[in-house]
Amino acid sequence: MTHMDDLAAREKELLDDLEEYNREKERIRSLLGQIGGKDYSHRDNIINIFFLLTILIFFTLEVTTHFLPPFISIEISVLLVSIKIVWMIHSQHKFNHFQFWILNSLEFRVNEMNKRMRKIEKEIGRK
Repeated sequence: MTHMDDLAAREKELLDDLEEYNREKERIRSLLGQIGGKDYSHRDNIINIFFLLTILIFFTLEVTTHFLPPFISIEISVLLVSIKIVWMIHSQHKFNHFQFWILNSLEFRVNEMNKRMRKIEKEIGRK
């Protein structure tokens, strides 16, 4: 009877692990959608187009009409490029944080499995 109890307990443990895996998979899927999904890519493209158009407009106005004093449009363009660089650094930081989180989760899982394997090896060695 104890052998059947052990099997039932092991089956319950495996089902719990499977449910936890499915929950974690769904959570990761939703996080991937938030960080690197289509919405983010679309927003990033709009921001890139905005910066490019603004710089091109200032350049065109400077060359054709001398709308602003000579160095003001250059300074505004440099400011916009600097803001874009800060935006890119921020995006890269978010990606690196997410990548670290994924790798940390994987390491935790591997360590857990390693502990289980050692436990199973000890049990097999006793029999």
